[in-house]
Amino acid sequence: MIVAGWLVAAILAVLVGVVGIGLAGLAGRESGTMSEADVERALSEVSATPTSAEAAIGPSPSASGTVSDAASSFRTRGGTVVADCDGISSMSPADGFQVHERQAREGEFRSVRDNHDRVKVRLTCVNGTPHVDERDDD
Repeated sequence: MIVAGWLVAAILAVLVGVVGIGLAGLAGRESGTMSEADVERALSEVSATPTSAEAAIGPSPSASGTVSDAASSFRTRGGTVVADCDGISSMSPADGFQVHERQAREGEFRSVRDNHDRVKVRLTCVNGTPHVDERDDD
């Protein structure tokens, strides 16, 4: 009786192993190796296509050092402002603040606890470089 129990347990263990390997797809599967040419082709396709993050950020400053087309990030007490000389492209509030209004060259953060705690921002450009001026209106 004990021998029969051990035999059944051994057979079940082997079957479970075989079924597990089959479910994992490890048996009878071709290797997924790539040739060097396949790797180079895949890498060239990936590097030629900008990621969604790169597309959202926009062009980077050129090697000549001009930044007129590049967006810059400015941290204020009310949050972060992303802008270029064409205008404010986004405003991200700091903890405890929300974006109250956003126009092309001005914006305002307001406290979520006290609606009277305000941080106003204004975009200016000097020699093709954006600047954000911050003004607290408590």
